[in-house]
Amino acid sequence: MPFLETLRVSFRSIRANKVRAILTMLGIIIGVASVIALSAVGRGATVQVTKQVQSLGSNLLTISPGAQVFGGINYGLGSVQTLTVDDIAAIQEEDPDVAYVSGLVSKNAQLIYGPNNDATQVQGVNASYLQIHPTDLLEGRFFTDVEVQNSANVVVLGATVAQTLFSGTGTDPVGQDIDINQIPFTVIGVFAPQGSNGSQNLDDRAMIPLTTAMNVLTGTRTLNSINVSAKSEDVMNQAQQEIESTLRVQHKLAPGQPDDFRIMNQASVLSALDNVTGVLTNLLAGIAAISLIVGGIGIMNIMLVSVTERTREIGIRKAVGAKKRNILLQFLVESVVLSVSGGLIGVLLGGGGSYLVGQLLHMGNLVAVKSILYSVGFALLVGIVFGVYPARKAANLNPIEALRYE
Repeated sequence: MPFLETLRVSFRSIRANKVRAILTMLGIIIGVASVIALSAVGRGATVQVTKQVQSLGSNLLTISPGAQVFGGINYGLGSVQTLTVDDIAAIQEEDPDVAYVSGLVSKNAQLIYGPNNDATQVQGVNASYLQIHPTDLLEGRFFTDVEVQNSANVVVLGATVAQTLFSGTGTDPVGQDIDINQIPFTVIGVFAPQGSNGSQNLDDRAMIPLTTAMNVLTGTRTLNSINVSAKSEDVMNQAQQEIESTLRVQHKLAPGQPDDFRIMNQASVLSALDNVTGVLTNLLAGIAAISLIVGGIGIMNIMLVSVTERTREIGIRKAVGAKKRNILLQFLVESVVLSVSGGLIGVLLGGGGSYLVGQLLHMGNLVAVKSILYSVGFALLVGIVFGVYPARKAANLNPIEALRYE
């Protein structure tokens, strides 16, 4: 029998039992839709995590103070203060793959304007902070290098802080004087709303020049951290090596002596996060694929029932000259048609649902062509694997016994 005729007979058989065919395909539909949807969830998580990390800065390297070890006990990063303003100057002057450098000191402080007040974190940074951490301003401006050099008492407020301090006053924040721990500062700008970066509410903070923070607010000579932007993503590792060499010289560390600082490379963090989310995505897809196997078992069960119901038909076809391979091919094609049809419906449901979710959450198209191809391919494989046994059983029926079957 020609293949097209075999395909036509298979479709006719499926149409004769529409409800049973739909219920048989249901397992494949759910399996394929689940694989695509859960893969999309994994991709969405990867996209969100990557955005979170990249929002911290461009080509970012973060230098933290070292850890103090006393009596065999490691007290953790920052337990010893080793970073200074001189380190910033040395990195800027000596490391060719570094684009921008900014120190950071921070202190919780009380901000007051008129009858309103707010307790928030005040951060002292360099003027290059916005080049390292691109941040939009709602109004006003950021402070300049001159203002940092002169320890100017100017401040840029986060969106939440500005709203809290100036609520009900009817006053534009820019140009107004506020008190930070009873020290007067002039508001020169307000950040646009930024939300959270996972560990901090970026709208609930205020920024002042680094020198001002160190001289009049914290009184410290050391930095909480140094943020560095490499000139490009391609030279981040070279920039890290240059910074390590520069800081070891700055801190007068002897050969073999451990670093008293630590550098976090944004590219390394992204790579590690990609690996983790990739494993989770594959795990989710693997769990969903189990339902495809369950769907395959359902196809095998129904095909065995179909063989039993059509025993007499098989006997007649054999009696009029149908060969063993014709019978085997007919039932195998029927199994594959059920499986692939369910797979295509599953693709439409899973892909469509994932696309809508991506649009609603403003995450773009989360559906990967690879997951669709894998799902359809696996559905085809399921149809073949679980259709072989019923097809062989039908092909091996004795025509005489099949004709006597009632």
